[in-house]
Amino acid sequence: MKSIKKTIAYFFTGLVLIFALIAILGIWDIIALDNLLRKMFGSVLVIMAAAAVIVFLFGVLIRDNSDQDV
Repeated sequence: MKSIKKTIAYFFTGLVLIFALIAILGIWDIIALDNLLRKMFGSVLVIMAAAAVIVFLFGVLIRDNSDQDV
């Protein structure tokens, strides 16, 4: 479970860095940001929702039963 959380954290960190780079390029008018920002944030929202569902499924349905004495 911890490795999944680490992987998701690294993935979101990479997304933030990529989006920051795109925003800086847009500020300096190197690229046009007409609808790009809206699409980027919509994409991040969808990815975050999917990641939350996956973490929930792993946390609830596929638990590590090593902590419990059966």
